[in-house]
Amino acid sequence: MQQDILVNWSPQETRVAVVENGAVQELHVERTLERGLVGNVYLGKVARVLPGMQSAFIDIGLERAAFLHVADVWHRQPEGEPPGFVRSSQPQVPIEKQVFEGQALMVQVIKDPIGTKGARLSTQISIAGRLLVFLPQDDHVGVSQKIPSDQREALRSRLQTLVGNPSTGGGGGFILRTNGEDANDGELAEDIAYLRKTWSRIREASVRLPPPSILHQDLNLLQRVLRDLAGEETQTIRIDSKEQFAILQAFGSEFMPAGAQRLQLYKGERPIFDLFNIDEEIAKALGRRVDLKSGGYLIVDQTEALTTIDVNTGGFVGARNFDDTIFKTNLEAAQAIARQLRLRNLGGIIIVDFIDMGREDHRDAVLAEFRKQLARDRVKTMAGGFSQLGLVEMTRKRTRESLAHMLCEPCPACAGKGTIKTARSVAYDILREILREARQFNPREYRVVAAPQVIELFLDEESQHLAGLSDFIGKPISLQSESAMGQEQYDIVLL
Repeated sequence: MQQDILVNWSPQETRVAVVENGAVQELHVERTLERGLVGNVYLGKVARVLPGMQSAFIDIGLERAAFLHVADVWHRQPEGEPPGFVRSSQPQVPIEKQVFEGQALMVQVIKDPIGTKGARLSTQISIAGRLLVFLPQDDHVGVSQKIPSDQREALRSRLQTLVGNPSTGGGGGFILRTNGEDANDGELAEDIAYLRKTWSRIREASVRLPPPSILHQDLNLLQRVLRDLAGEETQTIRIDSKEQFAILQAFGSEFMPAGAQRLQLYKGERPIFDLFNIDEEIAKALGRRVDLKSGGYLIVDQTEALTTIDVNTGGFVGARNFDDTIFKTNLEAAQAIARQLRLRNLGGIIIVDFIDMGREDHRDAVLAEFRKQLARDRVKTMAGGFSQLGLVEMTRKRTRESLAHMLCEPCPACAGKGTIKTARSVAYDILREILREARQFNPREYRVVAAPQVIELFLDEESQHLAGLSDFIGKPISLQSESAMGQEQYDIVLL
């Protein structure tokens, strides 16, 4: 499998496409003005301590002071206990005895500011790498709980050996992430060295800079290309900005030399995303319908609670009999669905409605192909078998906003429902509203202000009903077309 990574950079936005064998598999977008603060490390200054709330406000140089609760103040754990463990018998030290106004304090953002609330902070620093999480204030070596229990002890022993190796530095605790489960010793050692070097820079900056100052900013998308996206199968990483190419090359040479060797500066005349029609793929990934090569198609509906994917045969008539037609459509759909999940970055609960298959061997083959395709996903997925209703339930870990949530907003006409009332339904709503108001008020005239298509209906097909209502209430009704109004919007003015 040949994998290429294309990076389209502009001052306002970075876009990254992962292409495998000529087909786009993943899209990542980061906008400069929308970058979050989670993971950033600051040298803050305690502005106020509130004993009644057991919290403190910390000035970290943002518009609003950030919030530190006593539960997020780090303590060294007893020997043998994992990080974050708190004995129920161990009394919590009041916050007023741990911090004081004017104190300089190293903190990390664990929750972005929302509305009028400032960022939430912790004094326990953790630095995420590609395969590991570094806990510089701890000495615990652990393994993610999501890795199967029968593999954890062996992985912990391997990691313990690497952590204690003088060539990777020394000190600090590590937790192996789920995507480090299959990593070799060389990759783990590279990640350990990168994380320790990053922590060394943070400590050096905390001594040199005055509070409030930022000490460490979590990697931007451009840098995460080297940390998270590039792997052994990556052939090239092509970037279309000379300036950012130089910055990324310097970063990679210091922290990730293996990835830096794959960097290439794109000098072509055509925009880099035109090479594989990536803008066209983005447009398709925002639509409901996905056409399959065979003539079948998928319908993808994303809601707040879950995502549903419906498979349809469409115009596919290539197989000799109906069972084979369904089977081949479902096989192609299994591959397409796994790709769409990556492309759209869909997470949470996902329900797939494959076309009903009568033969059990066909169901088994489709399920095996679906799981095989899901296994290529760098995000953790879990798929069950066919339910009694013929549905496949699965989950995919939410890592960031889906592509649709990032690039789109609810339609102002339908408010996200996906449908609007017909012009005739709105016209009848208006007639009922006029009748309702005629029982409460006694104006000289009623004026209906509505969208052109509704007014046109009143002037033509519904003119008889409008005239009948005018006679019934004994008042004239005038019409005014307003092109700026949506089809469901209207006003009834009492004159």
